[in-house]
Amino acid sequence: MSFSPLLEELIHSLRALPGVGPKSAQRMAFHLLSRDRQGGKSIATALQHAMEHIQHCQQCRTFSEVPRCGICSNQKRDHHLLCIVESPADMLAIEQTGYRGLFFLLLGHLSPIDGIGPQDIGLNHLQQRLQQEVIEEIIIATNPTVEGEATAHYILQLAKQAKVNCSRIAHGVPLGDVLEYIDTRTLSLAMAGRERYQYT
Repeated sequence: MSFSPLLEELIHSLRALPGVGPKSAQRMAFHLLSRDRQGGKSIATALQHAMEHIQHCQQCRTFSEVPRCGICSNQKRDHHLLCIVESPADMLAIEQTGYRGLFFLLLGHLSPIDGIGPQDIGLNHLQQRLQQEVIEEIIIATNPTVEGEATAHYILQLAKQAKVNCSRIAHGVPLGDVLEYIDTRTLSLAMAGRERYQYT
């Protein structure tokens, strides 16, 4: 069965969303057309405005409609502390911990196989920030994947060149988990990152 050209176009467009296959796209299109046309119009308007007006913060590279986002322009935050993350979602996760420093978003990670090098994830901009700003410490919060670790190692070298203190977020056993059910890699990271007790 073939659909009308406009319906085919709508279904095809919805498939651009992550995790949305042909069937899911069809269900979404049918729902909007049969039950929520006003909602569909609102989505279309919001999407058009977002695509036209949302750019990247010139300082941290997060999504923003203004040259400097609310975090970077907030003078109450610690401007000497910089946390480096891979994505806006990672930034939000760190922000929810109560972190009060600044951020730098890579918007990806190093992946030579995919042709993604240092400049593709803004590491040249990070190097400039380390040289031009008074940053006392950077916190590397890339994901504990092969690519994330490679990216962290590259950032560490940049920090050494700029003589900036550098730390890496701990990876290990989640609170409440039982050791026998934890995968070997997570347990290995926990063992490697163990801390000594300080006797009082």
